[in-house]
Amino acid sequence: MSDLEIRPATAEDIGPVVAMLADDPLGAQRESPDDLGPYLAAFTRLVHDPQQHLVVATRANKVVGTLQLTIIPGLSRRGATRSIIEGVRIHAEERGSGLGTQLIEWAVEESGRQGCQLIQLTSDVTRTDAHRFYERLGFEASHLGFKKSL
Repeated sequence: MSDLEIRPATAEDIGPVVAMLADDPLGAQRESPDDLGPYLAAFTRLVHDPQQHLVVATRANKVVGTLQLTIIPGLSRRGATRSIIEGVRIHAEERGSGLGTQLIEWAVEESGRQGCQLIQLTSDVTRTDAHRFYERLGFEASHLGFKKSL
C-alpha cells in the first residue's frame, strides 16, 4: 500500500468524492452526483475554515477514499478540544483492503497533532459492519446520537 497518498481534497476531487458518498443504499437516497453545484459551494466553505480537514486517499492518481475531520474547541472536559470524523467512504473496489483503517489512523494522528483530547464519530444504526470496524479500532459506542433535519 506504499502507493497510497492521503492529502487535502481539491475541487477536482469533488466529483469522485460525491460518487463515493452516493455509492451505498443510504447515500443513494440523499446524494445527487449529477449536480455538483451544492458540493462545490460546500467545498469552498470547507477550505476557508482552518478547523475543517477534507482529505482524500489516492492510489495511482485515483480517489479511492475520503473523510472529513472537524476540530472543535470546547469548554467541557476541562476545556478539551475534540475532533469529529464524518463522511468516511471507501471506493467499492478498495473495501476490505485496509484503506479504511489507514484513513482512520490518519484522522487519529491528525487529531493528536491538533491537540485534541477526544475523537467522536457517528454511524447510521443500519451500518453494523461499520460499527464493528470502529470498535476494532478502539472506538466505543458510548452515546446515543440524535439529529433533526431542517
